[in-house]
Amino acid sequence: MATTNSDADTQSLTIVESVRDGLLTEMAQDDDVIVLGEDVGKNGGVFRATDGLYEEFGEDRVVDTPLAESCIAGAAVGLAAHGMKPVPEMQFLGFSYPAFEQIINHAARLRSRSCGQYSCQMVIRTPYGGGIRAPEHHSESTETFFAHYPGLKVVVPSTPHDTKGLLTSAIRDPDPVVFLEPARLYRGFKDDVPEESYTVPIGDAAVRREGSDVSVFTWGSMTPPTLEAAENVEEDVSVEVVELRSLSPLDTETIANSVKKTGRSVVVHEAPKSVGLGAEITARIQEEAFLYLEAPVERITGFDVPFPLYSLEDFYLPEATRIEDGIRSVTGF
Repeated sequence: MATTNSDADTQSLTIVESVRDGLLTEMAQDDDVIVLGEDVGKNGGVFRATDGLYEEFGEDRVVDTPLAESCIAGAAVGLAAHGMKPVPEMQFLGFSYPAFEQIINHAARLRSRSCGQYSCQMVIRTPYGGGIRAPEHHSESTETFFAHYPGLKVVVPSTPHDTKGLLTSAIRDPDPVVFLEPARLYRGFKDDVPEESYTVPIGDAAVRREGSDVSVFTWGSMTPPTLEAAENVEEDVSVEVVELRSLSPLDTETIANSVKKTGRSVVVHEAPKSVGLGAEITARIQEEAFLYLEAPVERITGFDVPFPLYSLEDFYLPEATRIEDGIRSVTGF
């Protein structure tokens, strides 16, 4: 549950505006928070998520870097090791792979390598996912790469309210956090977002819709089509929709309790099926709630192919119709 003041003034923001507001709020409160990345300064970022921060805080705290992701991540690790709180931006998740060595071998390991003498307080922000009609490498959904590795936390909001609250929690967390932003939802809708600072705890899932027949687990950009599918079948099936929000750590308790209530479960994600997070969630359901299951767990995912170009991306992405079919399949077992 988010920690907020119900009497606080709110503003109507999109997700990308909420990212900017979260950065602005934390940077105003803490001089150690800095932003760095390609075009994040004068241009305000490729999606304008950092628009205006350069003018507000100057070039020492909003730093335009070379086009070199390994350099961006490596510089952030060094800054974090010396007490700063860097928020590096990778323009797209598919561009982050050159920085993978820095993230895995240095950011994630710094606390254990130094036996607790150092931490690596940094947030790696990056848009992810398809549905934006982008070229190759711009629509990746490889969150499992990062969620697999100890020492990293991975969070994915799907609403403007959660975006600011989770980003605040990530910036204040003493360890590195990979903050995935669903590009497809960046400007999709607006939400009331408190003007003041607040947090949404990392590690807590959110039950977006109560139900009794089947539990559907999802996150990020797949949350809206999952809720749409649940609404479309509501005359026949009572669907509980659980948005995970945090992929590492997973909220196993909420997952298990939901399955114990409904007896059936579906996992929806846009990443390829094989070795995706759906497999880990299925394993945890089997470990924690196996005797409550009345049907095998259904996975509705992207396909085991590279993300296609725009002419096929609607076919690749799990949309409401495919999710409905999966829900009906598991409830009809």
